[in-house]
Amino acid sequence: VLVGNIADIERALVGVDRSDVDIEIVEATEVITMDDHPVQAVRRKKNNSINVALNQIREGKAEAFISAGSSGAVMTASLMILGRVKGIDRPAIASYLPTIGKRTLVLDLGAVTDPKPSNIVQFALMGQVYSERVLGIENPTVALLSNGEEPSKGNQFVQTVHPLLARTPGLNFIGNVEGRDVPMGTADIVVTDGFTGNVVLKTAEGVVTMLTTILREEFTSTIPRKLAALVLRPGIKNLRNKLDYAEFGGAPLLGVNGAVVVAHGRSTSRAIETAVRVAVRSIEHDLSGGIADRIVRAHDVIEEAESQSVEAAP
Repeated sequence: VLVGNIADIERALVGVDRSDVDIEIVEATEVITMDDHPVQAVRRKKNNSINVALNQIREGKAEAFISAGSSGAVMTASLMILGRVKGIDRPAIASYLPTIGKRTLVLDLGAVTDPKPSNIVQFALMGQVYSERVLGIENPTVALLSNGEEPSKGNQFVQTVHPLLARTPGLNFIGNVEGRDVPMGTADIVVTDGFTGNVVLKTAEGVVTMLTTILREEFTSTIPRKLAALVLRPGIKNLRNKLDYAEFGGAPLLGVNGAVVVAHGRSTSRAIETAVRVAVRSIEHDLSGGIADRIVRAHDVIEEAESQSVEAAP
């Protein structure tokens, strides 16, 4: 189901072979731009494409939603239209970062910039369920992002969260990790506040762009290097694929009552294809139901976390 301006969508589909795909177009007369304030735009532009698409889920006409638009608007509209999974206070955006040997799931990447300790515990549990059900990782390891590995390291917020995660039943918590540990694949899941997570994500994207640019410049600077590049082309292509955000697809918005995937604003067709696969697996493995069940089992620790007085994010 494609939601948006019908005329624009029809023009985009000209020349596309749709013989084996059943495509329905649903009109939305308004658009939320990247410059719009997410909350105000969702409320004022009632017929925007994000609202219309999410209402397809609420009305039972669709099962999942994918958008490469404003992530803030997607989160706001998802909470307003679909609501939260029972027991979840705040949703989290989760996505991979390229690492050595495996992929590391990091959350939150921008949904909650000023979380409470209980939010971080919920992030860890949601990441655990996603890793187990959608990614097929058995008993994934969970780490807390800090400025040192010792439990005593970190600011007051991190030091408050650390013992809570350590006491969470069924959570394979391995302690703190530093920023340098994330690309080394030290943990399957790394939890942090949305502000820090978003900075980590954008920094990683910048480093990837820098590396690929330098490699391209170096391998095309002289004729001998161009010849060497021809020999190394398969390896360079594999490196690019491992670092390409398109291979990771979209970032699931965990904690909302439905399958919502936030895709990169510069998504290619490959990235959208991967995002669709993430959405399908989330539905097939009942991600929302799994999160609700997991939260119930950690009720006592979450209650303890909610009683903590520290609420400021790092």
